[in-house]
Amino acid sequence: MVYLNLKLTKSFIHTSTTKYIIFFDFDETYFPHDCTDELLRNLNELEDYLQFLVLDQSIKIVWVTGSDLSQIAHKMKRANMSYSPHVIASNLGTELYNVSEKGELLLNEDWEHRLKNVYFSSRAVKELENELSHVYNIKLVEQTQFGQKGYKWNYYYFEESKTKSQYDLKIIRHLAKLNELGMNISKCNPKAGDPENAYDIDFIPLNMGKKEIVEFMIRYYQVSLSNTIAFGDSGNDLEMLKTVQHGYLLENATEEAKRFHDQITDSHYSLGILEVLNKLFPHSK
Repeated sequence: MVYLNLKLTKSFIHTSTTKYIIFFDFDETYFPHDCTDELLRNLNELEDYLQFLVLDQSIKIVWVTGSDLSQIAHKMKRANMSYSPHVIASNLGTELYNVSEKGELLLNEDWEHRLKNVYFSSRAVKELENELSHVYNIKLVEQTQFGQKGYKWNYYYFEESKTKSQYDLKIIRHLAKLNELGMNISKCNPKAGDPENAYDIDFIPLNMGKKEIVEFMIRYYQVSLSNTIAFGDSGNDLEMLKTVQHGYLLENATEEAKRFHDQITDSHYSLGILEVLNKLFPHSK
């Protein structure tokens, strides 16, 4: 059993049935890094409305994020959030926790069983990194500030030119496939604290990630696809958004992501989320 270490935080009320699931990316979607008074007021309004929807529409709230639990807890405290979700899929879905009403984090045993049966080797990641550097002159910079996790290794790739980056990223994808490694590549978002002109390169097990978490949770709660909703802000959210029935990028999303997804909210952050939910649940106000 794990705790988020936020004594005043409580999870959204648990209902006996689940009719809808709402999936949120965390950084720059649910949690606004600027944390201005206005953004935090909007976030509080969103939390209150979600609590109402949970009861009125039998909804489960799921955060699907690349952040780990300590980062999530720090950001929740910084934003003075009132609620934690029903489920947290951290480290790009390589960790999955159910959240009790008291705030305990309980590993999802079905997902843990799946993880134990996947192949992932940190040695293979390091060998791939060395091959990229010495054979192809492609430099990956380890994101040591966050520490590497058992099933997720994080790097930055710094863009020298668009032509070279397109070539390099194809090679990285190809070598990951040859080494039976899953991966996530997305343009960094400086608003979330990432460096400029860089890409996030995350190595994870094959058939793991945000898309797979969404598919798993839909089966887990036995929810109709038509009752699935998701929000994101960057390229690593696109597969998740395309897996649900109602997938939206927020207005504050990266330009890279907006080029590949046509459902974009008119408003940013919490206001964009509220805009969509008010349309989907017009009688729940």
